[in-house]
Amino acid sequence: MEKSTFGTMILEEIKTLLTEKFGEDIIQETETTGLQPALLINPDRIAEVCLELRDNPKTYFDFLACLTGVDYGKDNNRFGVVYHLTSIPYKTQITLKISKENNRDLDELPTFESISSVYKTAEWHEREAYDLVGIFFENHPDLRRILLPDDWEGYPLRKDYANAEFYKGIKID
Repeated sequence: MEKSTFGTMILEEIKTLLTEKFGEDIIQETETTGLQPALLINPDRIAEVCLELRDNPKTYFDFLACLTGVDYGKDNNRFGVVYHLTSIPYKTQITLKISKENNRDLDELPTFESISSVYKTAEWHEREAYDLVGIFFENHPDLRRILLPDDWEGYPLRKDYANAEFYKGIKID
């Protein structure tokens, strides 16, 4: 893939590459509005897609710039993850998104495959998404809280999170 500017052109090239490699069902939707066009990927295949985009000499997305957990709101009962990948040699970026429905029960966290086997830095990003949004990453080598104490209850970036009044006898607000 030749150096091209971020946008619809590169998105279509990558969409074609992924569809040819994995089949039509790999991409669920394409977002072309807004500042960051994105491919909505089949959530069960995200690790395979990231590995292909990293190792394919036409794309070489060698850097996971950011991974963010998303709560799409109480009315939607949907959680997701947004991945910002960068190809340093090709000076280009792509945004991938995955999501699925979840009943918001704290005993049944939304679950996605970890990409830490593809990008080592995902270990920290996924721990943050787990800690703050309550997204569980299968096959993560060390999934535990990273910012909050181990005994913290709930996930503060969820739309339905209620702040605790006290923590270990100390009033918090």
